[in-house]
Amino acid sequence: MRLPALVAGLALSVFSAGAAAQFKLDLNRLFDTGKNLVEATRDINEQQEAEIGREYAAVLVGAAPLFADDELQRYVNRVGRWLSLHSERPDLNWQFGVLDSNNVNAFATPGGYVLITKGLLPRLKNEAELAGVLAHEIVHVVRKHHLAAMRKGKGIEAGAGVLSEYLSQRGGSALAKERLVGGVKEVMLRGLDKDDEFEADRMGVVIAARAGYDPYGLPAVLQMLQSLNPQDSALALMFATHPDPNSRLDALERAMGARLDPFGLQPQAAERYASFLRGK
Repeated sequence: MRLPALVAGLALSVFSAGAAAQFKLDLNRLFDTGKNLVEATRDINEQQEAEIGREYAAVLVGAAPLFADDELQRYVNRVGRWLSLHSERPDLNWQFGVLDSNNVNAFATPGGYVLITKGLLPRLKNEAELAGVLAHEIVHVVRKHHLAAMRKGKGIEAGAGVLSEYLSQRGGSALAKERLVGGVKEVMLRGLDKDDEFEADRMGVVIAARAGYDPYGLPAVLQMLQSLNPQDSALALMFATHPDPNSRLDALERAMGARLDPFGLQPQAAERYASFLRGK
């Protein structure tokens, strides 16, 4: 299944190009966010990664269709594409979408698909918080976390054999595709390693800050999640597949300290965010 191409022009001029280049260099030194990718997936090229990602995205869209609001889809795509340009893999075919689901969650797939649920959007206060969530998911793609999880073998359906079988037959075998989808679902249900989630948080605030947003958008989201009832059915999958928000906040505090405080005055774009969510 192919996600609609909803990407419009990038009109989020919140940070000058010259400042962004210098800021990127400084944060690379601070957080060690270089271009070295997961060793376990080095033999999967971008085309193969995209093929796997399409199958991944099809599973998600099969469970909850894209929300029927072109204006909102374009807006989320603009924010996401702007962020992706400040990642270590800006040339991927990044696509962002909003799922018509009242659950509170966000997802990424190999190759550059990032999806956020309609149910999460009203709980966010501004565009900087949206940027923090999307940047976290972008990091999962940049670092190939899902491919590494499948390669390491999380459950009976996943593992190196599933990826190798699918790629060797280029998706031509129904059995190979079925086994790949089984591996995808297994990773989705079990979640990624907690260290991958912590890394996505650390690098996510870096990407958001590079793009000119208040880097404390993601911590604000984690504080919001911390205040919610984990027994709420809308939160069940998110809490089951992620470390608890308190441990994520503690890890971010240890990594960030006060070093990003000077960038805390970068835009939150609350009014713009509210205008796109009004009436949704």
